[in-house]
Amino acid sequence: MHHAWISTCLALTLLAVPVFATDQEQKQKVAEDKAQVLEHKAAENSSPAAVPKAQAITQPEVQAVDPAGKAPLDDAITCLARSIYWEAKGKDSVDMEAVANVVMNRLGHEGFPDTVCAVVKQGSETRSCQFSWWCDGRPDSVQEEVPYAMAKEIARKALNKQLPDRTKGALYFHDRTVKPGWAKEYTHTADIGLFRFYKPQGGDAK
Repeated sequence: MHHAWISTCLALTLLAVPVFATDQEQKQKVAEDKAQVLEHKAAENSSPAAVPKAQAITQPEVQAVDPAGKAPLDDAITCLARSIYWEAKGKDSVDMEAVANVVMNRLGHEGFPDTVCAVVKQGSETRSCQFSWWCDGRPDSVQEEVPYAMAKEIARKALNKQLPDRTKGALYFHDRTVKPGWAKEYTHTADIGLFRFYKPQGGDAK
C-alpha cells in the first residue's frame, strides 16, 4: 500500500512537470508579443503615459522569459534585461533603472535604431559598440539569478512606461570613475549612483 501511494505521487509529479513547462512557455510568448508592440510604440515616441493594464507585461510573464539567462538576444525583453544586467549588475537598483532609461530614450530618438535589440547591439559591425558588454568578447550568459530577475523586472517597467526617467532624457552615460574625452561634447544631465549621464547639446545623436 505504501509503495502504491509513492508510485501515485511520483506519477502525478511527472505529469505536472510538462503542464508547468507549457504554462511558462505560454507566459513567455505573451510577454514577448506584448514587448514587441510596446517597443514599436516607444520607437514612434508615442504618449508617455503608462501602458493600459491589458497591454502591460506582468511580473509572472516577464520572469518566464529567458529563465536560464542563456537565450539568444533576439527579443526586446531579453536584450533590455541583459543590457541592464551587464552594465549595472552589482550596483544599486537606481543604476540599473538608469541604464534602462538610456536604452528606452535611444529607442525613441531618431538618431538610433527602432528596436531594443538593435539599440543594444549598435556598433557591433565595426567593433565600436555603444554598450561595451556586447563587444567585449566574453560570454553573454547570465551568471547570477537574483540580479537578472531584478533586471527583467526593470525591463518590464521600462517597456510598460512605468519607470521614471531620472536621467532627464540622457542618451549616453559612463562610469563616474572615468573621464572620457567625448563627454565634453555633450550636456551633463544627471549623476545617478555610479553613473554620469549626458544628452547631445544640439539634440542630435552623434
